Amino acid sequence: MTRYLIEGTYTAEGAKGLLKQGGTSRRKQIQKMIEDLGGTMETFYWAFGDTDLFVIAELPDAATAASIGLTVAGAGAVRTRTVVLLTAEEIDQARGKTVDYQVPGAIAS
Repeated sequence: MTRYLIEGTYTAEGAKGLLKQGGTSRRKQIQKMIEDLGGTMETFYWAFGDTDLFVIAELPDAATAASIGLTVAGAGAVRTRTVVLLTAEEIDQARGKTVDYQVPGAIAS
């Protein structure tokens, strides 16, 4: 399974819901959602600043990650951003691949 970083930023309505339900309740609900989709939640943190919460989860595939983002965004209480996380070994694999690339505007040799 692939790991994803899911960042969430509450709207005003979402913040009202958080105040009503509490942080541990929301964490449990998010963990259940991820597990019901066949994934696991590795970590969950609330934060100060532009982003209100950070989740690292292992999910079965990109379609599952997209379904979370679409469903949460459609509810309107939280804006999400999902980032695919790579291991050091995956970066080593990527480094070993040959890529035919030219900078835009460069003259082909």
